Amino acid sequence: MTFVVPQPEQAAIPVQGGGLYPVRRIWCVGRNYAEHAREMGHDPTREPPFFFAKHADTVAPEGGVLPYPVATKDLHHEIELVVAIGKGGADIAEADALGHVYGYAVGLDMTRRDLQAEAKKLARPWEMAKNFDHSCPIGPIVPAAGIGHPAKGAVVLKVNGTVRQQGDLSQLIWSVPETIAILSRFVALAPGDLIMTGTPAGVGAVGPGDGMEASIEGVGTLSVRYALAKARAA
Repeated sequence: MTFVVPQPEQAAIPVQGGGLYPVRRIWCVGRNYAEHAREMGHDPTREPPFFFAKHADTVAPEGGVLPYPVATKDLHHEIELVVAIGKGGADIAEADALGHVYGYAVGLDMTRRDLQAEAKKLARPWEMAKNFDHSCPIGPIVPAAGIGHPAKGAVVLKVNGTVRQQGDLSQLIWSVPETIAILSRFVALAPGDLIMTGTPAGVGAVGPGDGMEASIEGVGTLSVRYALAKARAA
């Protein structure tokens, strides 16, 4: 088959030890840490999880120096454990869920919080708050074959050397196996799907020139710095 316009480049993330993981879809779990739910003004009761998506081409593999995004005056950091699916399936049983995981990574769900707040106020979708260029920095994927399936471990994000977010994987309201099982009731998962599992409390703003260091114990680290000049449309 001949494409009538140039074929988009395949989004991919380096894998620790070699190779690339192709990104198909990115699913995100909202408010999956109790303290973060509280800081966002919500009851952290264990209600059914809700999901939203980020586009595959929002991935910024391994972070690095990124242009500061346009159309925001309140860009927030959200550190998250990223789950990389290696085997697809629908209506996956919780007991079988970890068998569908290829590996894990450290990720940032960067959010234009001012746009999100406005969308919430108007009862509109969050699309422009979550889906923008470079809004999903993700570190190297570490195969589960090497590290197992982390269910506890420190989750820490520093901005310019100061701790902003601090939590533990054991504090997830919905565990990784539960999240996979529930999400797979709504969509058939496939290799290349990523699941961002939620962020602990302490989300806050970063500006041009700020540097972030995100780390999850047993998984790895991710460094991002925003360029001093804001990005401009071509």
